[in-house]
Amino acid sequence: MQLNRSLAVALGAAALLAACADGPTVQAPAPDAATRLDPVFAGAEREFGVPAAILKSVAMAETRFEMVQGEEEFPGQPRAWGLMALRGAAVEEGASLARVSVQEARMQPAANIRAAAAVLGAAAKQLGIDRGDLGAWAPVVARYSGIQGAEGQAAYVHGEVYAALRSGAEVRNAAGSVVATLAPREVAPRFPRPARLSTSTAAATLNIVWRPSPNYNDRPSGAVGTPHMVVIHTCESSYSSCWSWLTNSAAQASAHYVVNSDGSEISKLVYESKRAWHVGATYYCSRNNSTDCRFDGYSSNHFTIGIEHAGYASQSSFPLGQIRESAELTCQISKRHDIPRDRNHIVSHARLQPYDRTDPGPNWPWTDYMNRVNSYCSTGEALIVDNNNNLNDPAKERFELGTSGSWTQSDNIPEYYGGGYYHAPTGPVSDPSIFWFYLPAAASKTIDAWWTDLSNRSSTAPYIAYNASGAEVGRASVNQQVNGGKWNTLGTWSFTAGWNKVVLSRWTTEGSYVVADAVRIR
Repeated sequence: MQLNRSLAVALGAAALLAACADGPTVQAPAPDAATRLDPVFAGAEREFGVPAAILKSVAMAETRFEMVQGEEEFPGQPRAWGLMALRGAAVEEGASLARVSVQEARMQPAANIRAAAAVLGAAAKQLGIDRGDLGAWAPVVARYSGIQGAEGQAAYVHGEVYAALRSGAEVRNAAGSVVATLAPREVAPRFPRPARLSTSTAAATLNIVWRPSPNYNDRPSGAVGTPHMVVIHTCESSYSSCWSWLTNSAAQASAHYVVNSDGSEISKLVYESKRAWHVGATYYCSRNNSTDCRFDGYSSNHFTIGIEHAGYASQSSFPLGQIRESAELTCQISKRHDIPRDRNHIVSHARLQPYDRTDPGPNWPWTDYMNRVNSYCSTGEALIVDNNNNLNDPAKERFELGTSGSWTQSDNIPEYYGGGYYHAPTGPVSDPSIFWFYLPAAASKTIDAWWTDLSNRSSTAPYIAYNASGAEVGRASVNQQVNGGKWNTLGTWSFTAGWNKVVLSRWTTEGSYVVADAVRIR
């Protein structure tokens, strides 16, 4: 990732968008007439004496510059509003101080920023800090978070807000114009550092921190007490706010895990063998495609494992790192408990508790998520090269589109892998799309391909594999009119160290289309 995070914020008539280097896209209510954020932050700094750098860092830590409409995920945690995640009494306080209506403070970006600045400015006055010292704002930031525990406040200050300040940010609108910037700065927050607890060794590839919650009890005996489903939640808050509240006995709620926004850390709160309190609903199979009707009438918590995710059900996408690490975690859970890896056993909170929950929201990438869960479980260290480079690890995977202009992006057929697909007409032309993958050493690899099938697809779509020196090592001709929406094996071939590739050529019988969607290397 580059030092400056790249965000894209569309302040047009329809939506506010943000896109980070690892891929999120965010949609929010229509903002006001302002089309640039820098002047808004600068104006808030002049008006309320809060450095724009602090305001922007809070926006990054809380919502990743998303104009959210939060929900109540946990009793006792009020809903968050806007880029600045204003909550509870802070909405009314900020609206009054900024001389805007509560509705404007909730729904309009400029009003939301000004209201948050007013709250932060009032706290700075009460604490008597040196406003010109960015590090001195740390206690004000901690108070703004609403987090009660010292450890959670410290993690929020050091690991989220000031981490965002150190990384920096660049905010762009839909046309690509920069509308706000946060220059990266090395600032030491004047606040006690968090005392990180021991890291679990249960998962070899995940950074899991043990933060025990008191909010659990024993599972019942028998089948109803055996983990049989994984439930996906959103915290409706930042990461530190989430795990710190769930480790507070006053919460009377918990989850087994909480995944941070970029997937770099996962908090483990409750052992999987114990019953976490994450779904406030009795189970009825009619809500879950008539799955496991034997559990009807029992608490869903008896036989589920809950994973919370920093973020909001109203956001329009989720960071790739978070999705990857969560999918790996779900894979490992499913292996440990022999949980079927399908959408009836890996489910949303909203499915089991539809009367008052919508998380993880309509834009949780279920197809990509389930593909990753199954891929991680079936292939171990498999590489997957998607046609959308936002879903690829640039150190190991990249996609190169054919250069003729004949390739068209689409997502019309819903069985695509990851981020849509490309299609192009066949004909006697050398215009391949290329799936590149990096191997640190020579190895024999099995190559699988994913496509969306349709009657107009080529029945002889040509895939050709090359090693890092450019020598052909194998090829396959496949029928893309059938077997769409799943992995199809092309062959097992010998590759060399370095950047190898699998190309999908257009050079075959005219009159049809080839589809470049994804390739898996295992």
